[in-house]
Amino acid sequence: MNHACRYLLASLILSMSLAQVHADNADNSLITPFSEMTSLEDGWEPLEFPNIDRHSRYQLVDDNGEQVVEATTDDSASGLIARVSVEPGDSLILRWRWKVSNVFEQGDARRKDGDDYPARIYVAFEFEPEEAGFFERARRKAVEVVFGEELPGNALNYIWANQLPVGEMVANPFTDTTMMVAVNSGADTTGSWVTVERDIVADYKEAFGRKPPKLAGVAIMSDSDNTGESATAWYGDVQLIRP
Repeated sequence: MNHACRYLLASLILSMSLAQVHADNADNSLITPFSEMTSLEDGWEPLEFPNIDRHSRYQLVDDNGEQVVEATTDDSASGLIARVSVEPGDSLILRWRWKVSNVFEQGDARRKDGDDYPARIYVAFEFEPEEAGFFERARRKAVEVVFGEELPGNALNYIWANQLPVGEMVANPFTDTTMMVAVNSGADTTGSWVTVERDIVADYKEAFGRKPPKLAGVAIMSDSDNTGESATAWYGDVQLIRP
């Protein structure tokens, strides 16, 4: 067998192996991969917020032969959420890849008027009433009566930041029950696919000082309602996997 044939055979074997790994990861994921969806309602649903009328736009698109979600935000905010009920155990891996067109010039995770991101992954956990004070429990009950839905508890937000350095974790400027984790920052890798992997159990312990309760949902969100800016993001498969 000549060198060209050996190289072709090796390439084919490697391609088949990578495809199998991708398929295995997709099969093992606890949420529906975007690459396998037939519509945006296939395992995911819109995530919208009170008093925000202008929503970001999400659609399935092809990117080099793989189906991904394209999100467009223009002075808008909304997301897509996969609702789950999962015990995290000792370790639970969240893995995804994403790409953004740009970061927001006015974006700053430490300020309310800068709390916008071209791309973020929002991980919500069930509410723990035993960890909350009386007024927090009363506030949540009032909201549930008005909106007819139980609110989640603490949350982790993995963000493509502008000002916040990679690896830094800060409380959301609107609420300390949500912690912002910068997994990418700045414009150096805009326009390129970036893969991220996090152990959400370890991150929750660092953020809140205790083991996490059940997961309530995993969402993608591209928002720009505070800065008034615009961006496009692409989300590849978001995988929730037990190691």
